[in-house]
Amino acid sequence: MKKNVTEEKAPQDDLLSEFKKYLKKKNQSDNTVTAYLVAIRYYYALYQELTLVNLQAYRSFLIKNYRPATINQRIHALNSYLTFLEKDHINEYPETDGFRLNSVKIPRRSFQDTIISSEDCLLLQQRLKEDGQMFWYFVVRFLVTTGARVSELTQIKVEHLNCGYLDLYSKGGKIRRIYITNSLCDEALAWCHERGQTSGFLFLSKNGRPVTVRGIHSRLKHFAVCYGIDPDTVYPHSFRHRFAKNFLERNSDIALLADILGHESIETTRIYLTRSSREQQTLLDEIVTW
Repeated sequence: MKKNVTEEKAPQDDLLSEFKKYLKKKNQSDNTVTAYLVAIRYYYALYQELTLVNLQAYRSFLIKNYRPATINQRIHALNSYLTFLEKDHINEYPETDGFRLNSVKIPRRSFQDTIISSEDCLLLQQRLKEDGQMFWYFVVRFLVTTGARVSELTQIKVEHLNCGYLDLYSKGGKIRRIYITNSLCDEALAWCHERGQTSGFLFLSKNGRPVTVRGIHSRLKHFAVCYGIDPDTVYPHSFRHRFAKNFLERNSDIALLADILGHESIETTRIYLTRSSREQQTLLDEIVTW
């Protein structure tokens, strides 16, 4: 179990006030300053004195109780604190002069592991629809069935639903055609009819402007947390990746996929031929029967 940290005033508060000013002078953000101060106060609540033995014990305590990202954030805070002490209080803490705690290695997630799974993608759409979040349902639906980027998504109008595609022109005069399936066109047109919309852009914010990448990103993260889906896999471009993965599961024509996605080189598209850790595990469970 984690140790409890009391709310009593620590004897090092004056020192921490100086540390706060030091961080401000280093142009650290308010969030970083707050996080660093919390980390240092937590250390003092556990060990009271700043010694090499206590610092190493603190690192071991963090490793036993926290995730790697949190461990490293608190280690960075302590190392910054040690740097501050060397600058202005070296005579008071000679034992820690030049000492720094080592961070822990964070296992890298492969690119494929950050793509939303088919199951979670379907779950997200289902829950959005059930909750009447039709605007966001169609945001996800269009992204995952067209492979469009958000900048392209915001260009889709009701008029494009009637012909089944959207043509975008680059500065060089090259056409990027985004196809919209018949089933999606029918579903989206019914949605537009319910809203009384007969023309114009589909995805506008409350102020009447095209919804932004940031706006979509934050709202999708919110829904992911609400529905118990890994938020690290829920971001606008994840659905474009999901489109590509789904396409190759049903059709191996990677040249066609590259053309649909608007990739200049087919080598860019080849990344979708690799598998995520989960997919590798599932495949091995099916293959290795001996």
